[in-house]
Amino acid sequence: MTERRIAYIVDDEESIRRSISFMLKTSGYRVATFATGAAFLKEVKHLEPGCVLLDIRMPDIDGLQVQEVMIERGIAMPIVFLTGHGDVATAVKVMKLGAVELIEKPFEKEAVLGALDQAFARLGEQRLRDLRAQEARLLVAGLSTRERQVLRGLVQGLANKAIGLELGISPRTVEVHRANLMVKFGVHTLSEALRIAFAAELDRPET
Repeated sequence: MTERRIAYIVDDEESIRRSISFMLKTSGYRVATFATGAAFLKEVKHLEPGCVLLDIRMPDIDGLQVQEVMIERGIAMPIVFLTGHGDVATAVKVMKLGAVELIEKPFEKEAVLGALDQAFARLGEQRLRDLRAQEARLLVAGLSTRERQVLRGLVQGLANKAIGLELGISPRTVEVHRANLMVKFGVHTLSEALRIAFAAELDRPET
């Protein structure tokens, strides 16, 4: 493996940070540690993509608040929660908000490494989605204004005639624009063109 995975440990207990760091480093991970949720949130926007091992109970800003702030800021790093006070309500809440796992202290090495494997698999899927979205946006940006309007009509499920009525052009002209955009996309079927449109979030209202 040419690029080692990086894990961010956020826990107010120095002994926990030290023990997890040692465990992960000896398992091939790169590690960065933070003693408070506030310290992590201050730096998170500038950190390279990785996974977060996050303690739930911390002074000032607790782990649940850190998770909520990350969601608000659109930071998609997967989170594995650590807790010494596990309860069902907390577990349900963090999992609903997208946490990968909640592990109770004292934890087994295998449990932490297994949860991180799941987290990095999710991170890889997110990277792939981001890459596809970026490629799709570039393809859509290469369309003419009229081609983009026709594509939006197709995304809405409209037939050529309905798109033509909406745009004030003939169904035949719609067909021409539709054929041209598919050539630019390098696709042969409507479903392939729609997949690109959805990846580029063309189904969202224009702002």
